[in-house]
Amino acid sequence: MTDARSREAAVTIPVYGQLPFVPESASGCEILTQDGRRILDMYGGHAVAALGYAHAGLVEAISEQSKKLLFQSNAVALDIRALAAEKLTGVAPRGLDRVFFVNSGAEANENALRIACMATGRKKILAISHGFHGRTAAAAAVTWNSDRWYGFPSRPFDVDFIPRDDVDAAMSMIGDDIAAVIFEPVQGIAGAYDLCNEFLTALRTQTEQHGALLIADEVQSGMGRCGEFFAIQLHDIEPDILTSAKALGGGIPCGAVLCTDDIAANLRPGDLGSTFGGGPIAAAAIVATIDAINDENLLENVRACELAIRELCITGPITRIQGKGLLLGLVCDRAAVEVRNSLLEQNILTGSSSDPNILRVLAPLILQKHHIEQFADALQKVANG
Repeated sequence: MTDARSREAAVTIPVYGQLPFVPESASGCEILTQDGRRILDMYGGHAVAALGYAHAGLVEAISEQSKKLLFQSNAVALDIRALAAEKLTGVAPRGLDRVFFVNSGAEANENALRIACMATGRKKILAISHGFHGRTAAAAAVTWNSDRWYGFPSRPFDVDFIPRDDVDAAMSMIGDDIAAVIFEPVQGIAGAYDLCNEFLTALRTQTEQHGALLIADEVQSGMGRCGEFFAIQLHDIEPDILTSAKALGGGIPCGAVLCTDDIAANLRPGDLGSTFGGGPIAAAAIVATIDAINDENLLENVRACELAIRELCITGPITRIQGKGLLLGLVCDRAAVEVRNSLLEQNILTGSSSDPNILRVLAPLILQKHHIEQFADALQKVANG
């Protein structure tokens, strides 16, 4: 055990399983460890590091904003906050013209669900089987199989789960008593399972018919990760509410809830709040991240990387690939954790999922062809033992 791991273990609550290396620094898609290893990061810190590490534009934006104004609350208006909201609504699905800034994906989903209940006056939420939405009270309530760790004595509303990709179930379960349906277009923790277009269309049609709201949880799938700014744009479906976090600030903690003008009109001062949400550092990071994705043609790069991974990486223990863009689930012929550990021995970092046979790839959007070739070679070596 390294010194840093020993020190953390002595003073933190032991709720995380940690990998056997300690990062010292990072640049691009590579992590340099304390013991001198250079690790190719195909996991991106749970899909957070959209621009990789030490991205010049992001670092400069954070630095310059820190010198100018480190923090002010939402009690005052800020130009940088307004610019972040303008940039974000500018790349969002049509109709999502209002933003509420928060600090994380769980907080974004928590507030999205609160907004839905307030806007409709209803008390039941539908989620999708195998989905994950966070660990706060409402977000965890709509997370599949959260019973084993939920912890609270009761849930804040009634919840039921639509079996994923079951169109008939969606048609029958979405009725006049439903406040909202929340879904991930690509279910990240479930192994990058991409919901089919027919199912998503049914969710949109039924919620509109019954006056329920449709919430797209794009905490993991958004900000360019699936080849468009948001994965739901691949389906040409317009949700009522969309949540974003993880890659939103390129590594700075931040989140956002986007909604329509009509929904925002139901809200009054005091209905929502977040001390740090939309702070100047986070806002500057959001602006820099969106600008980099646009200026560096990273959406096109993501699409090219997906094609290369599908072409080169069904090899070794990998039998099939699912997901979109750089939110991919690699189906293994053995336990995914065995593959992950073997790859790490070859200095490539990947992730596991709630499916024991699916390896997750959440690489930075700046990934290059030579990185994919390195990954494919390592997978082949896994097969050769």
